[in-house]
Amino acid sequence: MTYDVIVIGGSYAGMAAALQLLRAHRNVLIIDAGERRNRFAAHAHGFLTQDGIDPAQIAATAKAQLEQYPTLKWVTGKAVNAQGDKDDFQVIDDKGEVFHGRRVIFAMGVSDTLPDIEGLRDHWGKRVFHCPYCHGYELGKGHIGVIATGPMSLHQARLMPEWGDVTLFLNDALTLDHETQKMLMARDVCIETTPITRLDNNADVLLEDGRRLSFSGLFTASTNAPTSPIAENLGCAIVETGFGTMIDTDNGKLTSIPGAYACGDVARVPHSVSLAVGDGAWAGAQVHASLVFG
Repeated sequence: MTYDVIVIGGSYAGMAAALQLLRAHRNVLIIDAGERRNRFAAHAHGFLTQDGIDPAQIAATAKAQLEQYPTLKWVTGKAVNAQGDKDDFQVIDDKGEVFHGRRVIFAMGVSDTLPDIEGLRDHWGKRVFHCPYCHGYELGKGHIGVIATGPMSLHQARLMPEWGDVTLFLNDALTLDHETQKMLMARDVCIETTPITRLDNNADVLLEDGRRLSFSGLFTASTNAPTSPIAENLGCAIVETGFGTMIDTDNGKLTSIPGAYACGDVARVPHSVSLAVGDGAWAGAQVHASLVFG
């Protein structure tokens, strides 16, 4: 069988794209490995009608709704290779099965490379976050730490005083000139130069000089990259962003390869569930238009 569209990645963006196509009576295959990026978080925020809901429940509800459409096929697994051309793509999964599709949508999301600090990964999505719009309000205007990873951390530190009292940990990742220091001081950001040893007790920061500083929550700018090289191996152009790398697309979510599209975190910045859903819905509509109009 040749599917109208093969969607690689069945999280929020992938399902949003698939929904538009299913409602146009198109045959859609979703291949999903079941590893949502926000699987470490207990609550999703900033998504209209779903504020505070477990993100796993949002995903499960969406999948159950998609499964009501008879033209959907869902395969649990990982797509490991894609080849071919517009109207004749072949996608191979980790079991060696080959699927054929006229269009392909890459929606497999991104991975997060975090600062190499003991205890940080254990608290990721629980007390260490990347998006203040997703998790800042729940910190109750308390003490917030920003752990620097590079230039994007300056943007984060300037923004975060909207949600509480902010300390920026340079952690040997940034050197501030006089103007930058003045800019941060104007936002009442405290600058901490002593490197971090580890994190513990949810959001306690232990410094090399022995001090322990306690926070309501911590933020850091992780470095992102597509979770798989499958799109790049097909020939899709990859672009550098302030967040890392992503698949390059035009305004219609078309990659540099005709017939291949990308959406969600893997093809836009910044990132959130609501932005991924909107991006996916737009991609699905654009893919449908390409099937109709060529």
